[in-house]
Parts: sequence; C-alpha cells; structure tokens
Amino acid sequence: ASLTKKMRKEGMYLMLDFVVNHTSNEYPWAVKARKGSKKHQEYYYTYADRVVPDEFEKSLPEVFPQTSPGNYTYDEEMERWVMTVFNHFQWDLNHTNPEVFMAMLKNLLELANMGVDIVRFDALAFLWKKLGTISQNLPEAHRLISLFRMCLQVIAPGVILLAEAIVPPREIMKYFGEGLYRGNECEVAYNATFMALLWNSIATRETVMMRKSLEDIADKPEASTWINYVRCHDDIGLGYDDRFIHEMGWSPQPHRRFLLDYYCQGLDWSPSIGQIFMHNPKTGDGRITGSAASLLGLEKALKEKDAKGVNLALDKIILLHGLVLAYGGIPMIYGGDELGALNDYSYLKEPGKKNDSRWVNRPRHHWKQIEKDLEQAKSPAYKINKRLHRLIGIRKSNPCLADRNNLNLLDIGNPHVFAFERKALDSQGIIAIGNFHDTMQAIDTSFLANLGYAQKGFLDDLIRGKKIKLNSGLLELKPYELLWLKQY
Repeated sequence: ASLTKKMRKEGMYLMLDFVVNHTSNEYPWAVKARKGSKKHQEYYYTYADRVVPDEFEKSLPEVFPQTSPGNYTYDEEMERWVMTVFNHFQWDLNHTNPEVFMAMLKNLLELANMGVDIVRFDALAFLWKKLGTISQNLPEAHRLISLFRMCLQVIAPGVILLAEAIVPPREIMKYFGEGLYRGNECEVAYNATFMALLWNSIATRETVMMRKSLEDIADKPEASTWINYVRCHDDIGLGYDDRFIHEMGWSPQPHRRFLLDYYCQGLDWSPSIGQIFMHNPKTGDGRITGSAASLLGLEKALKEKDAKGVNLALDKIILLHGLVLAYGGIPMIYGGDELGALNDYSYLKEPGKKNDSRWVNRPRHHWKQIEKDLEQAKSPAYKINKRLHRLIGIRKSNPCLADRNNLNLLDIGNPHVFAFERKALDSQGIIAIGNFHDTMQAIDTSFLANLGYAQKGFLDDLIRGKKIKLNSGLLELKPYELLWLKQY
C-alpha cells in the first residue's frame, strides 16, 4: 500500500501480473497436493495413470516443444500425472472446480485492496481445458473472465483488467467481450496483431497485407483500448490470418519460413540479427526473438561500420514506434528500445537461461554507459531518444490521437506505403504515413484532397516542423520515412 501511495504522488499507476492459468509447483496449493491432499489435487488436472492425459495429448499443441515437450509431467512425490502446458514447474489450474475460481477471486481482490490499479491477466487463452480441442480460446474461458470482471465491478470498479492473450486476430477481439459479454471482459488488450504485421511489412517491404488484416478487425467496445507496441519481453509470433497471406499470392508455410530466415540470420542479405525461438521440426513453426534495434539492422550495421545501414536502422526504429504512437490506444515502448539496445547474449552463459532465446531481448542495462551515450549527439542512443521524445511531445499536444475508435485505414495506391487517418471530434485530424521500402516512394496526393486536407495547398509536417506544398500532385517519401500530416 505504501508503494501505491508513493506512485500516485508521482502520477504513476501500478500494474501487476496475475497468473490465472497456472501456479508454480512450489505454490502452497501444489505443495499440499503433492503431500496427498485430495482437495488440492483437484485444484489441478492430476491423474493416477496416463489414460486421460493421452487423450488430451491427441489434440493439445506443444507450447514449448524444445524445452518442455508434451503437456503432462509425472510428479514422483504425488505419484500422479499433472497437466503442465507451459513448463514442468507450472501446474495448470482446474477451473472446472468452483473452489479454484473462489480462491483465485480472493487473490485478485487482495491485489485490489493493496491498491493495484491494473491487473494483467496472464495466459487467458489457456484458462479452460476440454478433451478433443486445443484448449485455447474456448467459450468457457470468456465466461470466467467476465465473471472475474463482474465481481471486480461490484467491489473494486476502478481496477482495470489487461488481457495477455497473444492469439489470432479474430480471437483477440473476444477478450473485450462479445455478444452478451460485449464490453464486459477486459478493458485493455495487447494489440499483438498490429505488432506482428509491422514486422511482416518490414521484411516484405509491402503494407497491403497489414492494411487488409487490420481492416478485418471489428471496432472494439467504446470503454476499452489497445496497448500498441513494437517489441516486448517475449517472442514475435507469426499468427497471421492465412486468408490474407493467400490474397497476396503467397503460401502460408513458405512465407513464415521466409520471415524466420529474414529475421533469424537465414539470409545473407538481410540486415536483421535475431534468433529462432521454439522451432518445431515437426511443423516447421517457430517464433522470432531479438531486440528491436538488432532486428531492424542496427547491430549488423554497427559491426560492419556501415554508416548508411546505421541511418536506415534508426529510421526503421522511428518508423515503427511512430506508427504505434499515432495508431491509438496506449503506446508502449519496451525498455531499451528508446535507446536502441542491441541483443544481449549474456544469457548463453547462464544454465537456467541458455535454452530460452527470449533472454536475448531482455537486456541488462549498463546505466553508466547509457548516460555517456545520451551525452554524445552522434550516438544511436542519443538520436533515437531525441526523435522519440519529439514524437511523444507531438502526440501529447494533439487530441485527435486519443483513442475514440477514430481510426481510418487508407489505401493510397502504393503497396509499400502504410497510411491512416486519426480524426478528431472537431474535424481536425492527422494522417500518419510510413514508407516500408528501402527506396524513395512517391504517392499521389489526390487522396488528401478527397479527405479535405488540401484546401489551402499546404500541410503541416508535424515531425519536421515545416509546411509541405501540394502543388505537384505527388508526395515523395525517403526510405523508411515517417510523416504525421495535419491540415495547415
């Protein structure tokens, strides 16, 4: 409680992770179950033999096939098999048991009583298990989330729920609630779809798939919002909707293989230095790890002393973060990205981490060096930090960038350029434009006139702080250039 009071004085909110899907095998419930408590064994999915586990295994995918194959672990002390979808030390809770819900609700309300403002609901997609299914995104999971939310609304209505559900585009909207539960599950969700599509566009240098995929996502409920981001502590999944991959004329599996090769050092010409996470030889599936800067070419350019490559990497970093800042919702900048932090390979020397490449993008910050870098105007850290500060300042001073479902995705006729409009209530809007190609791209400005932005023949270039003339009919964008345009 003293921490929350101090944070409020500083104008800060406290968010804590609430792992509702599983507990540690060292949690008191698991310890009691291991010692023979039948009550606590029923808090988990435990079985005396392999009959039911084998039935579950027929349809359950492996989350971590390299480090934790299978979905069950045999506990010798308990002499029972226990469901462990993520890791052998993480026991899945049996939410078909009402006592589990009541116990978890008690834990949740204790956090609220401590003054926690935002509760991050971890691994929501996995809450409910059902034979014959992949046991993800099931309707019963959504009913549970809604029940948690309704209880909070009665007892602690000021607490916000954040859905940690990194799932396909059509599934993510459900965590805001739909049908009878619309707007009655989580108020905030990670926009993993937008994040993954940004990375797809960097690799392919085209934006059509991103625009079409985002257009397919319905408006969220009014009292909810996204967290938009470029990178986080986890991997980048390739959970794109195959329909849109096919529409591009690509085949889904080879396309995902290309993305893994592009980002994970499988292509000599790629500027990216990333690593494959949880590659599954059976399916060819895998995910991408690495810091934003390393994935966008900064690490390789610095190693090769390629000044042009460094500048392109910096422009890509600003491009992605600038689109996130303008898109709507809550922009999140992952720690280290505001400095251009590179991959941290020190995890390879630690036995408990070396088999988990996600640690490569969980850098240790060397603050004395960071302070020096921020004092050197030529350092990447200084340049990135200064440019991001400018974008954040512009965002703060433009109300149309607040999230009111006021996003208008634009087809401007150039497949390499992504554009959208954010409209304000007073009709003053901003158009964000990003070039995802490594060459100059020209766009026809007639779309600006159609939207009512060219009435005076000028536009405000908010980022560069100058006017743009529109008399030529074409607008040229440098490689990876970002524009925020406002009516002059």
